[in-house]
Amino acid sequence: MSREAHQGKNQLRVGRLVKAHGLKGALKLELYTDAPERRFVPGAEFTLQVPEASPWHGKTVVVREYRVMNGNPVVFFEDVADRDAAESLVRAILWLDHETDEPEENAWFDHQLVGLDVVRDDAVVGRVIRVDHLPAQDLLIVKAGEREVMVPFVEAIVPSVDLSAGRLVVTPPAGLFEDLEDADDAPVDAADVDD
Repeated sequence: MSREAHQGKNQLRVGRLVKAHGLKGALKLELYTDAPERRFVPGAEFTLQVPEASPWHGKTVVVREYRVMNGNPVVFFEDVADRDAAESLVRAILWLDHETDEPEENAWFDHQLVGLDVVRDDAVVGRVIRVDHLPAQDLLIVKAGEREVMVPFVEAIVPSVDLSAGRLVVTPPAGLFEDLEDADDAPVDAADVDD
């Protein structure tokens, strides 16, 4: 199960096109949704996140067919009829306009996360100031004192999001919110010194 943040008030990031598949325009998907069978129905329209130089910039695609082939999710789009057209879409991120303010389980809109207190061991350590959407995962940018800390938005590090309480809980690895001592500066235990 994934943790997701969604840009815009009504946009859900549901997948990334990772590889052309076959000769008829199919593309393998990396899914960012727990309900692909609900999102990738024939006729579903997605906004593409691609570089400005891409011929697909500012365009949308419409699902013609979705299926699982050899354990991999694969999608066919209208007007993408061959491998060359599919290749031109590789690495595009798919965003779906969403009618409600309630995304699926374990998913939140950016505007719901920005402003939340970040709590570690029952103490507020910062506040979410923005969400960065990267291909591999989302990052919460947390203002912690004078620093901005990049927190991977994954369940292992952000196990709890409580919108009604205005907070999210983090269990970060050592060093994410504090400076670690250098090994050279660490105190030496007398038992570790040979005579």
